[in-house]
Amino acid sequence: MKILLATDGSEDSGRAAKFLTNLNLSSDDEITVLHVISGVLPSSLKQIKQEIAPKIIGTAMNILRPLNAKITSVLIDGYPDKGIIDIAEDLNVNMIAMGAKGIKGIKALLIGSVTRSVAINSSKPVLVIKPPQGEVSGNLKVLFATDGSGYATETGMFLTSIPFPDDTEITVLHVIQSGLDIPERFHIEIDERIKKIATEIKTLAFKESEKTIEQARKFLSGRFTKVNSLTRDGDPSLEVLNAAKMLKTDIIAVGSKGMRGIKGMLGSVSRYILGHSECSVLIGKTE
Repeated sequence: MKILLATDGSEDSGRAAKFLTNLNLSSDDEITVLHVISGVLPSSLKQIKQEIAPKIIGTAMNILRPLNAKITSVLIDGYPDKGIIDIAEDLNVNMIAMGAKGIKGIKALLIGSVTRSVAINSSKPVLVIKPPQGEVSGNLKVLFATDGSGYATETGMFLTSIPFPDDTEITVLHVIQSGLDIPERFHIEIDERIKKIATEIKTLAFKESEKTIEQARKFLSGRFTKVNSLTRDGDPSLEVLNAAKMLKTDIIAVGSKGMRGIKGMLGSVSRYILGHSECSVLIGKTE
């Protein structure tokens, strides 16, 4: 596997580097540490940044040193988000890894503009490491949220290619949206016939959910020994976040289209999860 680790020397970037040390990387795997010096700085400040840049890269490489993977570095000038995306394309990496700020209070878990831009515009899967995910206690837990679409399936297949530890636990989650979505205070006005239809719709939705989950379990079980399943009924964004909190998940994996420009915007569910998740998020992409 080829991974591009984008670092700016912050604690958030350090956590992302530390998280990668949880993977079972071999000598066949590669990690490229990238630092981008902003191209819109005054010359005097840019010179200082250029002097500090090797130390920023060195700090990340020291964290990665225990790994058996081949570790290299790249230093470029330019806009950070564009630089990260372009280098990922040039090196044809399998995944981009980045840190994200975690702010307490009402604005908690907002991610920086560079991380957001890369997650939206990159055609490569992006792993966003959030505090305190630099450290993993016990076995790694991954929540794979699937709606049965091709985008979700490709994300699930991508999970099987990541060198997670052998005891990694995968939970496949499918969220259904069943019923007639009528507020409870109006239930008394609904006749029995409509209630029966709503029940039938919900029953069919759960059966389809079982099929979707079983499809994912088949290919995940070939790679992981611990594959669990979970079905929830409600708003997909909220149910995914609630399940992640309940399961004490380390990574939420969700699929999204991998297209550049205005069409590259993440879907509403992926975008909400990326912005509000307390744990790390893997955004899978389909070109």
